[in-house]
Amino acid sequence: MARLDSVWATVKTVVKPLGKWSLLLGLVAVSAIAFAGCNPSQFTAAEVATSRIVFSSLGDPKTFNPALSQEYPNIFIYTSEGLLTLDGETGDIVPALAESWEIADDGLTYTFTLREGLQWSDGEPLTADDAVFTYRDVIFNETIPASGRDSFRIGQEGLLPAIEKIDDRRFKFILPEPFAPFLISAGGGILPAHSLQASVDMLDAEGNPQFLSMWTTGTPPAEVISNGPYRLKQYLPSQRVIFEKNPFYWQADAQGNSQPYVQELIWQVIESSDNQLLQFRSGGLDVIGVSPDEFSLMKREEDRGNFTIYEGGPTLGTTFVTFNLNKASRDGTPLVDPIKSQWFNSIAFRRALSYGIDRQTMINNIYQGLGEPQTSPLPVQSPFYASPADGIPTYDYDLEKAKELLLADGFQYSPTGELQDAEGNRVRFTLITNSGNKIRESLGSQLKQDWSKLGIQVDFQPISFNALVTKLSDSLDWEAHIIGFTAGLEPNGGSTVWSVNGSLHAFNQNALAGQEPLEGWETAEWERRISDIYIRAAQEVDEDKRRELYFESQRLAQEYLPFIYLVNPLNMGAVRNTIEGINYSGIVRPFALWNVPELTVATE
Repeated sequence: MARLDSVWATVKTVVKPLGKWSLLLGLVAVSAIAFAGCNPSQFTAAEVATSRIVFSSLGDPKTFNPALSQEYPNIFIYTSEGLLTLDGETGDIVPALAESWEIADDGLTYTFTLREGLQWSDGEPLTADDAVFTYRDVIFNETIPASGRDSFRIGQEGLLPAIEKIDDRRFKFILPEPFAPFLISAGGGILPAHSLQASVDMLDAEGNPQFLSMWTTGTPPAEVISNGPYRLKQYLPSQRVIFEKNPFYWQADAQGNSQPYVQELIWQVIESSDNQLLQFRSGGLDVIGVSPDEFSLMKREEDRGNFTIYEGGPTLGTTFVTFNLNKASRDGTPLVDPIKSQWFNSIAFRRALSYGIDRQTMINNIYQGLGEPQTSPLPVQSPFYASPADGIPTYDYDLEKAKELLLADGFQYSPTGELQDAEGNRVRFTLITNSGNKIRESLGSQLKQDWSKLGIQVDFQPISFNALVTKLSDSLDWEAHIIGFTAGLEPNGGSTVWSVNGSLHAFNQNALAGQEPLEGWETAEWERRISDIYIRAAQEVDEDKRRELYFESQRLAQEYLPFIYLVNPLNMGAVRNTIEGINYSGIVRPFALWNVPELTVATE
């Protein structure tokens, strides 16, 4: 499932998708204030005695409701579990809440059997009623903007499966036609019917299900019911989220000892990647993503700092710059200035700006040579990945080619070298990204410089991650941004991005359920073609034919450039040697903590 991604280079922590962004001040007094909320010395002696793993994020969680989560990282990595999950070593689908499943010969019926004795974090039984509620009443409910729904849509009509209870432990999905990625789609978290059913049935004053306002970050943690290895214990905004072991979690080791072994997880909110690195180096964090520009320093400190740097190959996520192609209005006001919208919707303009990006300098200067130009929304580890050798268009740095495209498209240059459109309007726009992420801030600074060579003025403005998410998913009032998406080995997880009605169709987002509607929203022909390919590829059970379809979708994505991909860096993370059982994954998030129930913490 694709989600808005802080990736390892963004949040400086290592976390997963199935399947939710302050510079270091020189004054000692100010620094003391900034770190008071995340310094381990602030914990009591009893708290320190509790086994824990501490990691960090640039921002606070946006919601405690897993069905409404679109950002990454999120708390559900540790608190929510689905029917199935992925093995971090092999990428294979393995049982989670479901102990087994059967697929009918016609491929249309999937019958699941839950593990015996499952319980929620409040001790209530977890049964087939919860699974039916989760899918029938929430995920498949069109009045709820559930991020997971898009990955279940089947066929041209976007039909959804039916779900029926058999008994307390068994239930079945009935599909309208074969759907190759169904098991991957079914990996999302299950919700507690006993806690949330009433909120789905009751409507608020605006006619929306009260579920939309359930389990916000203002909800007391004790009221948030979970089924994962951990449950919420405490949330202090702008400081930390504390997770405690879920005493009712089902997993146990071969000797019958309950898991997880580690009693607490601490998510520290540290709003600068520089400060995150400082906290790790001073012993305040146990896990951190290592960006390429930090690798040399961190490698020299491995022994002294008692940690190990792990490398999981190319990162699974994407990093890109995109322009707002939305031509719609809200309450009569265009989301994007019509003059700028005309630029952004020009294919020649987008191609020219892609040619105008010096990606090799990005790799050399920002990523210290530890990366490659990115040319696809799919990770190179996916069997459906198409490389430039497969005919995927690429855009090597070529200023002359960029200028030729712009001039042929009606743009012109003023006597002072400023790029103007045919009506004489200066080409100038605002580029945003999440503040505190020095990689993305560096990317934005270079894009500003690169595009200035084409006569374009870029107003680069890093903003808080939550403000960024609000702009991208709700208000839709932005011009260009740098961000990233998570990705998985199965391309259908990206349907929420590539479907024209997807909840993460970020470059041309329609209003979602519960949001103020748009007027005049429209889609391009190539946009609908990609959306259609994702539908057909999910229907196709022949792997070779699916591969051909996904190759075509990647070709179209690079030809029309709704996302202009930048660099695919290496996935690296540093973990304290006191954490035992680390089996670093390059294919399943959280890369270092994907098997967190099996980890232990040794005393130094």
